[in-house]
Amino acid sequence: MPDHLPRRQVLRTAGALGLGAAAAGALTSTADAGTRTMAGAGTPDKLTAMGEHHGKLEIHRDTFGTTPDGQEVDVYTFTNGRVTISMLTWGATIQRVETPDRRGRTTNISLGFDNLPDYAALSPYFGATIGRYGNRIAKGRFTLDGTTYQIPVNNGENALHGGTIGFDKKVWKAKVVKTDKAVGVAFTYVSPDGEMGFPGELTTTVTYTLDRRDNLRIDYHATVAGKATVVNLTNHVYFNLLGEGNGHIDGHVLQLNASKYTPVDAGLIPTGEIAPVAGTPFDFTEPTAIGARLRHDHPQLIVGRGYDHNFVLSGRPNHDGLRFAARFWEPEHGRTVEVHTDQPGAQFYSGNFLDGTFLGIGNKAYRQGDAFAFETQHFPDSPNHPNFPSTVLRPGQTYKTTTIYTFGTK
Repeated sequence: MPDHLPRRQVLRTAGALGLGAAAAGALTSTADAGTRTMAGAGTPDKLTAMGEHHGKLEIHRDTFGTTPDGQEVDVYTFTNGRVTISMLTWGATIQRVETPDRRGRTTNISLGFDNLPDYAALSPYFGATIGRYGNRIAKGRFTLDGTTYQIPVNNGENALHGGTIGFDKKVWKAKVVKTDKAVGVAFTYVSPDGEMGFPGELTTTVTYTLDRRDNLRIDYHATVAGKATVVNLTNHVYFNLLGEGNGHIDGHVLQLNASKYTPVDAGLIPTGEIAPVAGTPFDFTEPTAIGARLRHDHPQLIVGRGYDHNFVLSGRPNHDGLRFAARFWEPEHGRTVEVHTDQPGAQFYSGNFLDGTFLGIGNKAYRQGDAFAFETQHFPDSPNHPNFPSTVLRPGQTYKTTTIYTFGTK
């Protein structure tokens, strides 16, 4: 659910995007700098989500770019021999996700850019870690412990994804994480008291690890000092299981474990109602093509220009505290993504505001409906809805949540 991007800003920098050759390098960044960190070891398990696996767990780091104020941005690329993930310290961003199809042909399935200036100027949150508050807050305003706080508005009259300069536009500290079973990166950012109007100093660590069974696990951890605050962290990776830039997602099949959703007003702020999906285009409790009812005249589809809604996840958690949230399947090539989480909701977004005015990694324009996002989360505008699960975090408490994306084929 990205903000609308100013067209003149898009057009001003789009000419610098003709760098599609970089998409061919599975383990490279756009920088010329050589590899500076490498680790790899372990004996692979015999079976994974996509069959027998003989690859090593490896990770390396390259320079990706430098911010205008001189901060170096790195790209970490980690792999289990079949799935490869590239992540930036800019916004703790997933830049690439490379997975094979049912015939073993590997391609990047996530949207993004191959250079830092375009992430800074153009990105509608491609792959970014979102904070301090993911999704929307009505009029950018909420009251906590008797004090009203104002967040800069950046989505009409509302605040989206933490305000004008959210966690997606920060350079995070990074530390390699490696065990015999998984490899990845722990990203840490300290948000000072008052940043973007939020109270309290928030220390956030988000750890992304890829295991031998093709699970990308995201562990979020945060604590606050000084004052209570509100927190709603998520990741905004955009997927197209046909491959990045390879067409629309209408034919992707979705099964979503939610019998209810939260309808929105004209500004995409929840009305407060928790409504049943039964009998509406929002019912994905049985596998259904995303495009099957996308052009239905349902008022909520018209307001959102498609799907851009929070779904209330159903069922109880498993023994590990997680529950099945959704499964996406692309029938032509067979790629799947399955999501498990401990969060109460998830925002399903069908790429409604992609408009073809800039190019991505593969030097292709991203147009409306060319990707989906599935953001596990607490509900939008929760601080202003007492009937929604609370997002308040107080000193001495720990915010802790996990989401897992499992890549496979069918």
